[in-house]
Parts: sequence; structure tokens; C-alpha cells
Amino acid sequence: QGQLVESGGGLAQPGGSLTLSCAASGFTFSSYAMSWFRQAPGKERELVATITSPPHRTTYADSVKGRFTISRDNAKNTVYLQMNSLKPEDTAVYYCYARLTYRYYWGQGTQVTVSS
Repeated sequence: QGQLVESGGGLAQPGGSLTLSCAASGFTFSSYAMSWFRQAPGKERELVATITSPPHRTTYADSVKGRFTISRDNAKNTVYLQMNSLKPEDTAVYYCYARLTYRYYWGQGTQVTVSS
């Protein structure tokens, strides 16, 4: 059974940076597309960024384009989300997601709060 464990969330000031990590186990990580979603209070969960299996194409929500970077290290079974120039509207629970055709896994989420 696959498992995803996020880390790296916390409190950041506007304009600051955080890096989220998601460690995967129990499935062939390199074959899965990996994504980060987020959900703010009272809002629907939204897709933030995706990185495919090789050739590792990346896509981003318009709201984070140019500020966030998704990457993966298949040797460490880990996907990252580098978040720069953070804004208060980036405050949310961030979730890691893995998908290969009909198989998918969710992490438990990590809280990111952007506030002065």
C-alpha cells in the first residue's frame, strides 16, 4: 500500500520562502506523476503543480506560476515544492498526490500559513 508523508510546512512572512517535501513509499515512485494540491479554509481543493514521470514535464496553476517550483528526486522517492514570494493567499493545507492511471495516493497534508 502506497504512502505519502509531507513535511516542511509552517509559518512564513509575506515575501518569504518555504520548501515542502513529500516522501513516498510502497509503490514505484518513478512511474507516477506527482502533484501538490492545496485547500484553504472554506474553499475547494485546488491543483497547484504537477511533475510527470520521465521526461518530468511540469505544470503550474496560474496563481503560483513564476513563484513555485516542483521537482522530484527519484533516487530518494521524494517530491518537493519550493515556494518563493509567498503571499497571504497561499495559506492552506498542502497535499501531496501520486497518480498512475487508476492508482492514486494522497498524503495527510501539511499546513502553510503566510502572515506577518
